[in-house]
Amino acid sequence: MANLKDIKNRIQSVQSTQKITKAMKMVAAAKVKKAENTVKLSRPFTAELVSMFKKLLDSAGNCSVQGLKIKSAIDNYPELLQVRDTKNVGLLVITSNKGLAGAYNANIIRKTIQTIKDYNSQGINTTLFIVGQKGLSALKRKCKELNCEIAKTYFEPANSPTPEGAALIIEDIAEYFVSKKIDKIEVITTRFKNMMSYFVENWDILPLKNFADSIEPVKGPDPLMEFVPSMHSILQKVVPMYMTNILYQSLLEAQASELASRMTAMSAATSNAEKMISELSVVYNKTRQFAITQEIIEVVSGANAQLG
Repeated sequence: MANLKDIKNRIQSVQSTQKITKAMKMVAAAKVKKAENTVKLSRPFTAELVSMFKKLLDSAGNCSVQGLKIKSAIDNYPELLQVRDTKNVGLLVITSNKGLAGAYNANIIRKTIQTIKDYNSQGINTTLFIVGQKGLSALKRKCKELNCEIAKTYFEPANSPTPEGAALIIEDIAEYFVSKKIDKIEVITTRFKNMMSYFVENWDILPLKNFADSIEPVKGPDPLMEFVPSMHSILQKVVPMYMTNILYQSLLEAQASELASRMTAMSAATSNAEKMISELSVVYNKTRQFAITQEIIEVVSGANAQLG
């Protein structure tokens, strides 16, 4: 039978772990409410921006680089719209920097690995752009096996999503697309549903034409748009804002999903610790009772031997 001291140490160890998981649950619960509010408040703007961008593209017609002043890749919106034969695909994978979030990161990484395998089977090369330390740690080991490469990594946007952080990522992937190193960019992330659930999703962000065509047409009469001062100047402003906002919304959704998953995981861990403490306490009491009974038997046996 186990030693009383060992059982007591085990109980104390589980109690210490329970304090940590309970504290992490409370922190995640406080943060996820704020993240949920941020996500819900930003969704209407994103939806309206997507709708407006769809209308804008439909009204603009064919876009040409003629007369276009290009300072960076993100300004070259005609090239960002071009659909090319797919030989190289970029995967923008959004994970977290921290663990202890249940199956959150594992689900995203599993989806990424399956996507890479699917492209490999079609003879298409893949390049990874990874947001989050957990994604880098897991996929770095898999790259040789899956015959893919990691182009860029981003850690700060996983901690605190900002439009500036999203813009930095968008500029990088636009540069890869415009320089024709990559023919398509796909995002793998999570969509926040509620405090208890989220789902992994993937969609094309470049070329913009693919993403715009995937949007359901807006009901009602076709809009008549007049571009002032010009179509080029309007689209050069709208395209970077549109792409940045889409990615920023994805980062917000991912952060809310991560926090919700961590809160659920830490709640389950706290409950399991409570159950384990209860079971160990029963074992401790039984062992202690056995030891006391054994001592009484030894004393009585000794007394009987002396009387005999």
